[in-house]
Amino acid sequence: MSTTSDTPLLLLDNSAMMSVINQGDYRCTNLSFEEAKAVLDMHGDYDVIKCFSDSALEEVIFNYLGITPRDYPYKKIRFMRPSQEAIVFKLYITPSETQPVINVDGIEAKKIQNVYVYCQFIARYK
Repeated sequence: MSTTSDTPLLLLDNSAMMSVINQGDYRCTNLSFEEAKAVLDMHGDYDVIKCFSDSALEEVIFNYLGITPRDYPYKKIRFMRPSQEAIVFKLYITPSETQPVINVDGIEAKKIQNVYVYCQFIARYK
């Protein structure tokens, strides 16, 4: 599948972001979930490239952020091009202050961490 532009919107996670911002001048701003959804809605299905393969992160994007599920093509990207933009879905994980134990089918399960997600918008200028 090909994209409709030479600078498609990139969807990144923490590690993919560190790979693509190797050189150049960038502007990074925090993005609300509603703004992230609006940016994705402005792009066609083939004008977006997913640069991560974590299915758990996809579940967060589509189920918890209210973004319509789409089958974005996956591609490993090494460099953002000038005038290219990206949405970064950043995971922030903290240890759980409480560690409640629940029984699941007769087996104990313990909460060990809290997982948070927030979005950032990155644009490369030069």
